[in-house]
Amino acid sequence: MNLSSQLHETAKASAEKIAYYFLDKPYTYAELDGAITKFASGLEKLGIKQGDHVALLLGNSPHFVISMYGALRLGATVIPVNPIYTPDEIGYILNNGDVKVVVGLDLMIPLAEKAHRLLPKVDHYIICETGQKETNQQSVKELSVYSKLKSFTDVIFSGDTGFQGPNLQDDDTALILYTSGTTGKPKGAMLTHRNLYSNAKDVGDYLKMNYDDKVITALPMFHVFCLTVALNAPLLSGATILIVPRFSPKEIFRLTKQYNATVFAGVPTMYNFLCQYPDGNSEDLQTFRLCISGGATLPVALLQNFEAKFNVLISEGYGLSEASPVTCFNPLDRPRKPGSIGTSILHVENKVVNELGEEVPAGGIGELIVRGPNVMKGYYKMPEETAAAIKNGWLYTGDMARMDEEGYFYIVDRKKDLIIVGGYNVYPREVEEVLYEHKDIVEAAVLGVPDPNQGEAVCAYVVSKNPELTKEELLEYCKDHLAKYKIPSVIEFLDELPKNTTGKILRRVLKKQVTHS
Repeated sequence: MNLSSQLHETAKASAEKIAYYFLDKPYTYAELDGAITKFASGLEKLGIKQGDHVALLLGNSPHFVISMYGALRLGATVIPVNPIYTPDEIGYILNNGDVKVVVGLDLMIPLAEKAHRLLPKVDHYIICETGQKETNQQSVKELSVYSKLKSFTDVIFSGDTGFQGPNLQDDDTALILYTSGTTGKPKGAMLTHRNLYSNAKDVGDYLKMNYDDKVITALPMFHVFCLTVALNAPLLSGATILIVPRFSPKEIFRLTKQYNATVFAGVPTMYNFLCQYPDGNSEDLQTFRLCISGGATLPVALLQNFEAKFNVLISEGYGLSEASPVTCFNPLDRPRKPGSIGTSILHVENKVVNELGEEVPAGGIGELIVRGPNVMKGYYKMPEETAAAIKNGWLYTGDMARMDEEGYFYIVDRKKDLIIVGGYNVYPREVEEVLYEHKDIVEAAVLGVPDPNQGEAVCAYVVSKNPELTKEELLEYCKDHLAKYKIPSVIEFLDELPKNTTGKILRRVLKKQVTHS
């Protein structure tokens, strides 16, 4: 079984069930499955075969869902790409990923015009009409004389409803996710049909997703957290998803009340925005049975503030692209531990090891490694990097963690983010947790900076809601809560912290500021 075939079975059994709402319009599983089938057939008529690579430069929309599931039904490999990447970043992924088809919004037409000579491997650009820009609508018609440019609507109309895709093998590559590494070029993690299906099913079972759930899909669909937790798992469970084109607290509150949403998945930044929203109250989210946090570490102070304000629990989990992505979640049937990423989900093993790969005792800090049916088959065209990441079947995550006596895991920090001050280890998260507990601090990020005496020093970037708060006051506060070597030597106030499209704080951007200051 795979994602696309399971959706087809759901559509046969529950044809009139609402699969998703988009811009307040409902679409049934039968309608979604029909569009997926026709898109797969349309791709085949363009000459796309099983194993070919299809890139998606799309935001949250039915176009994304139909394109991804349609390509998977054909047996093609999907490469989701952040549509706001620079042309150079997009060009690298399209070239390195040997992409034959690009599916994107009509806003991409100028890029397609400029890039077609630089991207000789791309045979077709499929343009999804937004209906918002008449000039681009006209451009699709005018440029249709070029064989490489196609309309998304035309591709679907050309497809056959009776299309039967090939028999897919569990180990066939379904997705290639390019990880935004902090050094060097991004690496393409190859995820198989087995990887995606098993993780979506195990996550859905673990979180008790069901036919009656209405899941808010506000995370970017091109990101693996959304793909599994807020798209694949709900659809695999026969649930309804509420597609949010762009996150805003006001829209989340509106959708929740209008459709009685039951599940929300977000990154810590989203929870911060929801918590800070002045018009939000507990009645607005009373239909939620579950909130899920991932993508970055959730500060305990933020978790407690959110739960106190809205009277709904947040279950924090952990994952990474190379693991499809989820490996841990706080359980729903046992005590949840604030600050923990929870326990291993079904069929997935996590353990903490030292530099020799030996498991450390409970409470000890080491690198988190993962094994299970969700672990990638490797990095695309990078055998050396694959061998470094996967050893004896275990995926080495690069995250420092500890496990308590009850099997709950805690992320201490990224291995590469460790700060060493005069020989002492300082984990940025520990300092950040203290800063978040200050009543005036909204956001915080901590990193190491070179120091001629101690080797490294602690630098803190903070966002305060109190313009009167001074560095001196914050330092005095830190002295009461941190050992001397952990106290920030540098504190910088910013209006906001730099983030990527999923809301994760970009430490590498802050490091550049330190380097150039």
